[in-house]
Amino acid sequence: MQFDLITLFPEMFDALVDCGITGRAYDRSLYRFATHNPRDFTADPHQTVDGRPYGGGPGMVMRAEPLRAAIAAARQNGRQQGVTQARVIYLSPQGATLTQTRVQSLAEAQQLILLCGRYEGIDERLLQLEVDEELSIGDYVLSGGELAAMVVMDAIIRLLPGALGDALSAAQDSFSEGLLDCPHYTRPEVYAGLAVPSELLSGHHGGIARWRQQQALLRTWQRRPDLLEKIDPAHLSDEQQSFLRSLKKKEAHLDL
Repeated sequence: MQFDLITLFPEMFDALVDCGITGRAYDRSLYRFATHNPRDFTADPHQTVDGRPYGGGPGMVMRAEPLRAAIAAARQNGRQQGVTQARVIYLSPQGATLTQTRVQSLAEAQQLILLCGRYEGIDERLLQLEVDEELSIGDYVLSGGELAAMVVMDAIIRLLPGALGDALSAAQDSFSEGLLDCPHYTRPEVYAGLAVPSELLSGHHGGIARWRQQQALLRTWQRRPDLLEKIDPAHLSDEQQSFLRSLKKKEAHLDL
């Protein structure tokens, strides 16, 4: 998979390729990575990439010309790698919120060109001409799109075959089935007076799997009930549906 970053601060992405899962995946050539600084595509001595907004107002707006030239360079880079289709994504608080389902879809792309904005934003005409979609990582504002781009990349890279030490890890993560993950424990068996649940010590694989499924449902019910509303009941096992009905009955009883 090919990632191309349009960014004024390419050095920020060193951490991604130097550390952790994303670093190991890069060393294993599971993905390719390149940065394109819009300043390198300017014609004036000051390498100007921004301008005052028409209509007045505070701050500066990123200009379309250097950004479009940088995107063209990213597309060319992809073609040199044999890519036939690229998607341009602008990291923006105005975009659709990133979800695990969307991450799984993006992981199937040949090339992602991630556009990292700065200042007050980007000339709207550039977005109309070049951007396929806008993505947000949450309802808040960052200083620029670089951190958001790294979040997107990290979420995608860990899904690439061979990125994780255990192929089942990604399948059991929170949101992988629309639910939050179950609680996890390790040694010691008792810590600060708190013991590991007996179900995890039973050695009964079926019982452990059942406990984890129920805990995932319970945690989602308690912390993110909105997620349960999005799940098709047909995607839950009969046992999960039964457990969910018991939670609803218990809640109804407490409300009386």
